[in-house]
Amino acid sequence: MLTRQKINASVSPKGSLETLSQREVQQLRETGSGSVYALFRQCALAILNTGSHSDNAKTILEAYPDFEVKIHQQDRGIRLELINAPADAFVDGEMIASTREMLFSALRDIVYTQSELENKRVDVESSSGLTDYVFHLLRNARTLRAGAEPKMVVCWGGHSISTEEYKYTKKVGHELGLRALDVCTGCGPGVMKGPMKGATISHAKQRILGARYLGLTEPGIIAAEAPNPIVNELVILPDIEKRLEAFVRVGHGIIIFPGGAGTAEEFLYLLGILMHPDNAELPFPLVLTGPKSAEPYLRQLHDFIGATLGREAQNRYVLIPNDPAEVARHMAAGIKAVKQFRRERHDAFHFNWLLKIDESFQHPFEPTHEAMASLNLTREQPVHELAANLRRAFSGIVAGNVKAHGIQLIEEHGPYELRGDKTIMQPLDRLLQAFVEQHRMKLPGGTAYVPCYRVVS
Repeated sequence: MLTRQKINASVSPKGSLETLSQREVQQLRETGSGSVYALFRQCALAILNTGSHSDNAKTILEAYPDFEVKIHQQDRGIRLELINAPADAFVDGEMIASTREMLFSALRDIVYTQSELENKRVDVESSSGLTDYVFHLLRNARTLRAGAEPKMVVCWGGHSISTEEYKYTKKVGHELGLRALDVCTGCGPGVMKGPMKGATISHAKQRILGARYLGLTEPGIIAAEAPNPIVNELVILPDIEKRLEAFVRVGHGIIIFPGGAGTAEEFLYLLGILMHPDNAELPFPLVLTGPKSAEPYLRQLHDFIGATLGREAQNRYVLIPNDPAEVARHMAAGIKAVKQFRRERHDAFHFNWLLKIDESFQHPFEPTHEAMASLNLTREQPVHELAANLRRAFSGIVAGNVKAHGIQLIEEHGPYELRGDKTIMQPLDRLLQAFVEQHRMKLPGGTAYVPCYRVVS
């Protein structure tokens, strides 16, 4: 079991929630009980546990069973009392600044989300209502900056990658930073850290102040992908679907690096959206890349997309292996096209309102055994809907691998079953088996991976 030293501490906000009304303070204090408190406790523990090499939410929670966080009112707003917190989050008794900022960002997002839902200000029945909800969550977190030039590059990829792949992500991040581009990731380790780390150096070289390192996460996965310390803006969205929509609404281009089931989920999500007829003319630079050693992986993923979604899907992205500078040049040129397109159509630079996202990509998917077994993985549906269902399949695998609830379901009922057309299930099985062989399902050095799924054709 994971064990580390613990500490008791009192922390005041900086960066978020510095000025609060009495009503807001009371609302926050009410958070200290029930399911909302349990959610905040889990997210707080993950943030304080930054640097851990465990990607299992259940393991981290079990390592600190006596961790508590209490909310107190004071003249300036609120104060958090932490009991039996991970000591690595502190230096000489003082909490590391980035950790403190992210801790209060988590509290801000969780309380705001709960408030919006309780006051029934969210229309969860319509596509436009869900998009509006994502917009308000991002605006409340001060992520949306009107008038700022388009330059946010989203980087997707695995938290379990090789050293060579990690170094490659840093090189790409460095090239992005040299071109004054900002970086947005899922905020964890691996691919979510490398581009940010590379960009910090090139931003410094270019004397760029105020560079943005935006991290977007959600409660179900934050313990598996605890925020890395480079993140200077953290937003916790309510679920994976809101998180994915936030990525594609605030990002001006996306780079896909090597990863596992979570990366495939993200890739399929975006391709399914871009293949919707309403988005046919919308520019959205998308690059699939990795170092020379990852070329077999890139080819496997490219072939899987071709075998399941077809050439049209492959045409929505470019494959650029082992060339960080070319990746950055392509992204910079693509973002210029995005800027021109939005200017001509009077669309905001900070939020992609014109992008059509079908409701099938917006509603939360609960990966129960019944839901996974009943996924429509056949060709008797529009290709963007097949992409949505393949995305759900990978989402369930991620849950079974690293999310506490998913791990518990697998322990109780055995592996999920995935059923569908042979022409879809065979490429899916080959891709998943390659992920296992390449140690892309779990952090290397741990116990042997036991699949949480079974493919049935």
